[in-house]
Amino acid sequence: MFGAQPENSTGRKGKAVCALLLATSMFALLRPTALHAQETELRGEVSESAILSDQQRKARQLALAAQGQQPANAAQDNAPARTYLPASAGAVPDDADTGDATATGSLFDPPAATDDTSADTAAPPKPRRRSSTARQNAADQAKDKAADKSKKKKSTADTTDITASTTASTTDATDGEETDTDTANRRALTIDSADRQKLDPGAERTDAIEGQKKKPEDDPFAATGVKWGSFVIRPTIEQGLTATSNGDSSSAGKSALLSETALRFSAASDWRENSATIDGYGRFRETVSGYPVHDEQGRIEGQLNVDLDNELRAIAKLGYEAVPESASSPDAIAGVSKQPLRQTIDGSLAVEKHLGKMQYTLTGAVSHDFYGDAKLSDGTSLSQKDQDSTLYTATLRTGYEISPALTPFTEIEVGRRTYDQRIDNEGFERSSTRLGARAGLALDMGEKLSGEFSAGWLREAIDDKNLDAISGATVNADLKWSPERGTTIGLTGRTTVEPTTTSGESGNILYSGRLTGERQIRANLTANAALGLDWRDYIGIDGHDRVLSAEAGLTWWLNRYAGLTTRVRTEKLTSNLPGRDYTANSIFLGVKVQR
Repeated sequence: MFGAQPENSTGRKGKAVCALLLATSMFALLRPTALHAQETELRGEVSESAILSDQQRKARQLALAAQGQQPANAAQDNAPARTYLPASAGAVPDDADTGDATATGSLFDPPAATDDTSADTAAPPKPRRRSSTARQNAADQAKDKAADKSKKKKSTADTTDITASTTASTTDATDGEETDTDTANRRALTIDSADRQKLDPGAERTDAIEGQKKKPEDDPFAATGVKWGSFVIRPTIEQGLTATSNGDSSSAGKSALLSETALRFSAASDWRENSATIDGYGRFRETVSGYPVHDEQGRIEGQLNVDLDNELRAIAKLGYEAVPESASSPDAIAGVSKQPLRQTIDGSLAVEKHLGKMQYTLTGAVSHDFYGDAKLSDGTSLSQKDQDSTLYTATLRTGYEISPALTPFTEIEVGRRTYDQRIDNEGFERSSTRLGARAGLALDMGEKLSGEFSAGWLREAIDDKNLDAISGATVNADLKWSPERGTTIGLTGRTTVEPTTTSGESGNILYSGRLTGERQIRANLTANAALGLDWRDYIGIDGHDRVLSAEAGLTWWLNRYAGLTTRVRTEKLTSNLPGRDYTANSIFLGVKVQR
């Protein structure tokens, strides 16, 4: 029994040592967590306004301590001595006084000790506060941050005022601390963050306009036009002198020096879908010396293209023309001082429809001619009202598109010509019925070759049985060919029925053909030439006229708006009827202005 006692005493001591070691280990593990929690001031959720107020209060206290100032009650004799503040943080332990004298009124002051033993939890230990030296270091770091911010702002604004930078970095401690507390929760920018920003692609530097390659214009001397509403107008005026061997192109004409003015214009719309064009010209000739000539003529015509529906289009035209009766016309009146003025108002409406490769066009047209009085040499006038007439026609055209470049077609035309005066001054009833048929080919090869030509037969039967019908073959053409860039060859042909009020005559058929050529020798130098042939066949009598003409011209542009122009022309009429032959040669020199 006595041998077992030492063993029990040793066992009890071992257990006590083990319990003590275990308690010490637990205390050592728990103590740093609590101390760290108090040091970082983690005491649960606190409002931002309370945190900010506490930080501002501490900043003011640190500022007063840095300047060596004391609170207002420091002047009292019974005030306690100033606490020693070591230069290094942690050199001495924090003040252990737990009395009320250590309370600063801060939100983060430890709660006061209580004698209430019934409380569930004991009062937590007083937290460790940062030493004044550490606070001073924090204030210095805040000043450095404020100075860095000031430098960034000044570098972005491209200012180099050193004095202003020094002033901003030496602000008083109180303002520096308040700025630091305001921006304590904001993320600071890196030093090179401004340099890393990407530029807007639209703000990148581009090459100078002078350095860019400019596309050359196809025609640098072409008229630019004037914008007027939704139209672009291109006016041209030509003024010069004409020296001619035959002033009025008649068998009795003589040489003269004429002042000639020509005004031309064209207007085209810039609409997105439909289109409209207006073209016009006016020519005025007045004698400067020699054979008396007073000639005024002009025409204006408009066209409107409207897309009505799929593959359906409408084309409307309207025109007005005023031209004096030519002295070489079969209806010219001999022995007058001024030929009568013939005015024409014409209009048409066409509807085009495409069905697959088939093309259909129905056109209705109206043309009204009315004449003025002729002035005789003795001062009296002679009425020409018996020549006033109106022509109504309807044309149906059918085409088949063999390829986009070739489309053969046929046309059938019916019409009626009515005179305002049913029976003329000679007692003839000259109203007539018109019937014609044509076949042709339309070409569309782009700028190389385009246009159409046709041939057929036309007959116009006069109501008066004593007058023969006007009938004959018809030829019409309008072609443009460009063998090379800058060169254009044109061919036009037309067949016209010319009624008359001459006693015993029905009228005549006029065939007109013209071959033109234009060559752009240089950008500012253009040459043109033309050959013409007219053949007039009289109905009811064995008579005919032949007119040959040739013309050549040259235009030299000084700039885009003005140039010099000249042309030479010769014309000769040969007829088997007496008193109709003549020859006219002329040369023109003038100035041409365009816009």
